Amino acid sequence: MPPPAVPADNPMSAAKVELGRHLFHDVRLSANGAMSCATCHDQARAFTDGQAVSRGVAGEAGTRSAMSLANVAYLPVLTWQNPQLTSLEVQALIPLFGEHPVEMGLAGREQQLFAMFKADPTYRRLFAQAFPAEAGQGEGGPYALSTLTKALASFQRSLMSFDSPYDRYRYGGQKDAISAAAKRGEELFFGEKLECYHCHGGFNFTDNLKHARTPFPEIGFHNTGLYNEDGRGAYPKASPGIVEFTGEPRDAGRFRTPSLRNVAVTAPYMHDGSIATLHEVLRTHYARAGRAVHAGLAANPLRSEFIAGFEISEAEIADVVAFLESLTDERFLRDPAHQNPWRNDARPTASTHPASIRPVP
Repeated sequence: MPPPAVPADNPMSAAKVELGRHLFHDVRLSANGAMSCATCHDQARAFTDGQAVSRGVAGEAGTRSAMSLANVAYLPVLTWQNPQLTSLEVQALIPLFGEHPVEMGLAGREQQLFAMFKADPTYRRLFAQAFPAEAGQGEGGPYALSTLTKALASFQRSLMSFDSPYDRYRYGGQKDAISAAAKRGEELFFGEKLECYHCHGGFNFTDNLKHARTPFPEIGFHNTGLYNEDGRGAYPKASPGIVEFTGEPRDAGRFRTPSLRNVAVTAPYMHDGSIATLHEVLRTHYARAGRAVHAGLAANPLRSEFIAGFEISEAEIADVVAFLESLTDERFLRDPAHQNPWRNDARPTASTHPASIRPVP
């Protein structure tokens, strides 16, 4: 695969990735010590959480489903509906310090967080190894928002998933790596009948792509006709699509195309987790030219031209699902390099969370 694009001011290093791994799995990076980044991005679920929408430390529900972090280094846009979030370093600030909704709840607690890093011998070592120049600038040098987010971004860029059965079949020449059903499903997926490949093409199965060899990023946001609340294409107000940022009426209901790698373990589906299974995605949504039609409403007039509906049998659906299941990279889901490094008696827990960061009950 081509090398991903990496910011000039944050080159990759093993030390940054290791620091980022510790930060990613540390519950002390939340206001009450109850959650970490990994709470909403679980490795066994391809770094999603199995929930329709995630909840923050105060129990407040978000409005969109947690997206997979597999191969996130190749994505030019990082969230479902914000076309302006293009940097992992910037995006990391939102779950940590955002207030609408509150996720990890650290807004206003930056100095307490840095004090925790400074007091922890593991973090003192890891920050010094990852950022030696900053560590030489004084006592508090390596502990800052910039180093925190650069380390988290580096860890996320290390989350590469290219060892699924389909990869071994298509790129590795192992003809028996996938089943006959999956091979039939591949033909349907890339055929004109279903036209899935228009939005879910390329090595990452999405039309969003950026890497070191691309002169400019490819970006795809689409309205799939999931809703049509007013007959004119409206989606629920809590999550209306990129129209919230562009102000263009034609952008209502348009969301970023997710990658389908490891999709079999990332249920529930769609931006709001409103479809439970891959079978339902095909039968009640795409086959009907959008779920709005299946729900008895008119087809969304703003839906993508590729969402035209199709006739499909139950056997064909089973074949497509078999193909999608062949995109599951089991080694990636269990890779020790991505696992929680705090899994021992010294692992941070809510009981060891600094009182200065815990909120008053």
